[in-house]
Amino acid sequence: MSNADELLVDIAATVESEQSNQMSLTVVIGGAVITGRLAPEAVWRERVSEVLRDSERLRPFSGVFSAEQTRGRPHRGEPPTHLHFHVARILQGSVGIPETGGMYRVAIKDVSGWTVGDFSYSDH
Repeated sequence: MSNADELLVDIAATVESEQSNQMSLTVVIGGAVITGRLAPEAVWRERVSEVLRDSERLRPFSGVFSAEQTRGRPHRGEPPTHLHFHVARILQGSVGIPETGGMYRVAIKDVSGWTVGDFSYSDH
């Protein structure tokens, strides 16, 4: 989308303002289908930072995602520009990748379609 969907921006803003991670959403972006729950950006960043901090090889990158890192983030009052998914999967046929769910950040302006709720998948 050349312009961000205002309704999707409002959903992201509500997730941010309520500090809730209970909103399930499925989006189509670049032909991929991502399904999962949205998280406030600060919560998402902290979780990514924790995962990186626990990795000896990736530890140096954890500071980039820490809550104190604000460079490039929208200022208070500005609408969100990205969706922050956690326990999310990329749907590929009948398989969700990764199986346990991952952390994804997608630009709202790049979402070409979406629906409230997450899609489950089955191996049957």
